[in-house]
Amino acid sequence: MTSSTDSPPLLAVDSLKVHYPIRRGLLRRTVGAVRAVDGISFAIRSGETYALVGESGCGKSTTGYAVLGLVTPTAGAVTFLGNGMTGLDRAALRRAQRDMQIVFQDPFSSLNPKMRVGESIGEPLLVRGVLRGAALAKRVKDVLELVGLRAEHADRYPHEFSGGQRQRVVIARAIALLPKLIVCDEPVSALDVSIRSQILNLLMQLQRDLGIAYLFISHDLSVVRHVSDRVGVMYLGHIVEEAPTDRLFEASAHPYTQALLSAILLPDPKAQRARQSIVLQGDLPSPAAPPSGCPFRTRCPVAQDGCAHETPKLRMIADNHRIACHLA
Repeated sequence: MTSSTDSPPLLAVDSLKVHYPIRRGLLRRTVGAVRAVDGISFAIRSGETYALVGESGCGKSTTGYAVLGLVTPTAGAVTFLGNGMTGLDRAALRRAQRDMQIVFQDPFSSLNPKMRVGESIGEPLLVRGVLRGAALAKRVKDVLELVGLRAEHADRYPHEFSGGQRQRVVIARAIALLPKLIVCDEPVSALDVSIRSQILNLLMQLQRDLGIAYLFISHDLSVVRHVSDRVGVMYLGHIVEEAPTDRLFEASAHPYTQALLSAILLPDPKAQRARQSIVLQGDLPSPAAPPSGCPFRTRCPVAQDGCAHETPKLRMIADNHRIACHLA
C-alpha cells in the first residue's frame, strides 16, 4: 500500500481551516462561526492510504470535501500534484478534479435511480469529453469487471442490485476516470457486516492494481487498521495524533486515541474482560464554541490547569509519530 517516503506527496494539506459563519437578525450579521476544521496539516503519497478517524462531528468529512474542492476553505492550502487547489476558477478546478474522485457512505443515494448503471459509470467520461462511443462502452465494461460485476450489469438499474453490489457500482464510477486519489467517506458503514470485508478487500486490490491513493474517512478503528498505512485522529476540527497504523495501535500516546482504542472489541473474551475501557465523560463540545486551550481538555481524564490556556501544537515524538498534547 505504501509508496516511497522520498517522493513528493501527491496531496499536501497545510493549516486547513473550514469555518461556517453563524448569522442572526434581520441584517444577517455574522455573530460567530462553526469551526468544522480548525488548522490541520497532513500529506498523502501516491499509492498510500491515509485514514482520518474520530467521532461524528469532528470534521472528517468536511476535510474530504475541502480536499476535493466541494467546499471552500476559510484559510490554509491544499496542494495536489504540485498545484494549489485553493482559489482556482471553475474550469481549472474541474480539470484538477479529473484525478480526484469520491465514494460516499450510502451507495443508493449516490446513484440516479432513473439511470442504468452503465450510464452512471459513463457519465463522468462523457461530461469531461474523455471517451465516447465504443471506447466508452469498453471502459464501462472493463471497470465493472474490475469491481467484480459482469458486463451485462450495465443495463440494470440501481434498485436491481444489493447494497454491496451498488457500492461496487459506485466504486466503478469512481475509478472510470483512472484517478490518482479517491476520498472514501465511510464507504462501508452503510453495508451489512457480512459484505464489508469484501468491499474493503476490493479497495485494497484496486489500489495494488491501479496505484490509487485513498483518503479513508471512518469512525471504525478496526476497519482503519485493516486498510490504512497511516492514521490521523481528529477531535473537534484538530488532528490530535498521527502515526503509522501499526505504531498507533501499539503505542498510542494521546488520551483521546487511547479512549477510542479501548472501545474496540477484542476477539479473545478473556483479553476483553481483562482490559480496562476508558469511558469519556460528557459530550463532544460544539464546534461553534470550542473550549479554550486544548480542545480535548473538557473530557480528558488527565487534564491539568495549564491545558486551558494554550492549544497544544502537533509535534513529533518519534519517527512519523506526531501528537498534540501538553502532557505526552
